[in-house]
Amino acid sequence: MAITALQANEVHSRARCLYDDVQVQQALERMAAAITATLADTNPLIIAVMNGGLIPAGHLLTRLHFPLHVDYLHATRYRGNTSGGELDWTVKPQHALTGRTVLVIDDILDEGITLKSILDYCHEHGAEKVYSCVLVEKIHERKHGCAHADFVGLQIEDVYVYGYGMDYKGYLRNAAGIYAVDE
Repeated sequence: MAITALQANEVHSRARCLYDDVQVQQALERMAAAITATLADTNPLIIAVMNGGLIPAGHLLTRLHFPLHVDYLHATRYRGNTSGGELDWTVKPQHALTGRTVLVIDDILDEGITLKSILDYCHEHGAEKVYSCVLVEKIHERKHGCAHADFVGLQIEDVYVYGYGMDYKGYLRNAAGIYAVDE
């Protein structure tokens, strides 16, 4: 269901801030330190999951001070909706995965279906090791795919959120914080 920019502003005006920009930046610093400790000597391929993983990946990449390659993929179940459907692979990674250490960066781990499919794809295409990284993990019992990510920035309650890459009906990915929609 499409909304207008005016409606997106109205949603934002009623939203509850779960983590402000400073808290998100601190989480990104912690994640970058953990990623560096694990991957600095592996010549990893970093894959951002579009569109949600774009902002977390951009913030993390500037904090990783070791040689790496960057790629992206676009696989989505949401297509601007607030609930997921069938996984749609719009763009697959351009780099060869064979023999590589791969880090997949996404915005959120909710049910884990999309992330599990992406991690499986990387293994099926010959990646030697595959790690997952999400800015936000929802805490609930409905995980049907990937149950946990290797690197997690923040944990949230089971509410619909936006900001730092996560959207509300196509809007608000650029919000500088993590916000819960007031529905």
